[in-house]
Amino acid sequence: MLRHTAGRAYDDLARLAARGPLRARGTRPVVRDIGYYVAGEGALEVFARIAAGDQLRALAFRLELGQDLRWRCTAVETGPGGRPATS
Repeated sequence: MLRHTAGRAYDDLARLAARGPLRARGTRPVVRDIGYYVAGEGALEVFARIAAGDQLRALAFRLELGQDLRWRCTAVETGPGGRPATS
């Protein structure tokens, strides 16, 4: 992962993996929606809405194009869980 992240994003991903905010008990998570916003030249802000049972969670991250023409994750966060999912 290190070569695909920059700055604090690696530490943020490690913390998220340890906390497991997108895990669900007994229900397999399903990606409900994805999208992106072009934040500027060489920068994308990407999101995914993930449903697990009746829970809907969000994952967002920022990708930046490096001088070596590789995309790197520079920020990542999850939204609060617990909101009921809608179909």
